[in-house]
Amino acid sequence: MKPRDPSDDPSPVPVRRPPWLARIIVGVLVLVAIGLVLMTNDVLTQRFTETTRNRAILRLALYSGNVISELQRTSVVPLLLSRDPALIEALTTTDFTATSQRLISLQAEIGAAAIVLLDNDGRVVASTDRNRIGTNLKASPSFLEAQRAKDSVFTVNPRDSGGFEFTYSRSVSQANATIGVIVVEVDLSKYERSWAGFSDAVVATDSEGQIILSTEPRWRGLKLKDALVARDAPSAIERAWNVTADWTRARPDAYLRGMAVMQNSSTIPFRGWKLTAFTRYDSIREQVNAVLALEIMGFAILLALAFYILSRRAVSQSVLFQRESAELRQLNVRLQREIAEREKVQKDLSLAEQTLAQSSKLAALGEMAAAVSHELNQPLAAMKTYLAGARLLLLRKRPDEALSSFQRIDDLIDRMGAITRQLKSYARKGGQAFEPVDARHCVSTALSMMEPQLKTRAVKITRALPRTPVMVMADRIRYEQVIINLLRNALDATKGEADPRIDILLSAGETATLTVRDNGHGIENLDQLFEPFYTTKKPGEGVGLGLAISSGIVKDLGGRLTARNGESGGAVFEVQLPILTPGVEAAE
Repeated sequence: MKPRDPSDDPSPVPVRRPPWLARIIVGVLVLVAIGLVLMTNDVLTQRFTETTRNRAILRLALYSGNVISELQRTSVVPLLLSRDPALIEALTTTDFTATSQRLISLQAEIGAAAIVLLDNDGRVVASTDRNRIGTNLKASPSFLEAQRAKDSVFTVNPRDSGGFEFTYSRSVSQANATIGVIVVEVDLSKYERSWAGFSDAVVATDSEGQIILSTEPRWRGLKLKDALVARDAPSAIERAWNVTADWTRARPDAYLRGMAVMQNSSTIPFRGWKLTAFTRYDSIREQVNAVLALEIMGFAILLALAFYILSRRAVSQSVLFQRESAELRQLNVRLQREIAEREKVQKDLSLAEQTLAQSSKLAALGEMAAAVSHELNQPLAAMKTYLAGARLLLLRKRPDEALSSFQRIDDLIDRMGAITRQLKSYARKGGQAFEPVDARHCVSTALSMMEPQLKTRAVKITRALPRTPVMVMADRIRYEQVIINLLRNALDATKGEADPRIDILLSAGETATLTVRDNGHGIENLDQLFEPFYTTKKPGEGVGLGLAISSGIVKDLGGRLTARNGESGGAVFEVQLPILTPGVEAAE
């Protein structure tokens, strides 16, 4: 056998790079990594801080609305009870044997915290809390101010056990003479418990700056400035650690338990009250640090890869030829397999085309009937709720408010007509009324349509909408149908949850993206989710057309509807539509 000549070896000769080239590449990579990490830290800190502040402001607006709603709902109760014939007769005849039981039944219907009936001497003659019967409240502000005023009066009274008691009181009269006082307590302490889960501290102050509601029990009755210093001062070591632990954090608004916090305030339109929330920067820092850790890890991997590439010797040409030959053989095998699969698919396709013509005739009629039934259930349920409310208002001789309910029913009837017209247009695949639409208004309208269902469930709804309009070119009615279908699915998915929550997020970038997220059981089969008549609900609760119709509507609008399971559980649906830029909007 002839010995092999080294000159015949096709392997390339390894090329030696200058030693200073590797140092320059590594140095540039390190400088770029440091600069990018610093810039990312600054940008993300500002962005996450602003996002956290916006969420806190939104929560404060929601808290303020809850407090106002509770106060307004309870303010009419003394007026109604002061005219109750049974209570007037009991005060006149001094027969209170059945009065406390009547107050208890009224409390269950009204939902008030407590109801107390006092005679003209300030003695408690009937109460939902029978232990208070016989006590004398003649010196209480509720009794004194109710006797002086003709209308219902609101008072804030300190409690012996701590905190404050919020009451509405009104005098009970007969023949223009005061015979007693009815006192209805407003339970605002329940909001303190609900606020504690979202911020480090939330307080409500009156017009004089005194704290009347607080997630910190020790703060009640203090001024806000005094409450912030009513904690043990941090030690010198703790102060030094707080300064060095986060060298990029902006100057804090205040300090709570020695920790820097963000302070946000919102006005409650009631007697000069004000809500203030304190949120720590820990969540912001954790988010920024998570991104920075990924960046640093990426640069570390890139640096290791650079060292490997710079130190790697050239691979011999024979090994390269062997690898390429093996890849070609594998590619040939895959190509033959794909050819066989394509031939099988073509045979299946030809068979499917033969049956498609006959099945499409029946599918169109069935889809139309099921779609009309599915889409009209929501307005019909809302109309039933409004009719029940109107009937109750007429029985209570409040025709003006009943007319408002009838007007809403009339609007729902118009909407049902619009839905049927849109479904006919959807079946014909043409004739859509496209126009510039603000996606924020569509979200608000959909939530208004879902209001009767939301009131029957204790579901926490979180909305995050941009301050500026998010304009898309779409059919408004059909876009709202998609949002309503997603909200209904989220409500059904959270039925078995102890703390149901639905998040609605609208963002504007290259597309207008609407995200509906819940903490339900998630999605078991993502592949069949948008297929018609596929459903995981029990018989009679749904036919499985909601998501199929919604997917078709979004496609007709030029967008995309996607679904996935959330990282922390639940389902996440995203509706992406092309954003309507000012230039395109002017052309339209």
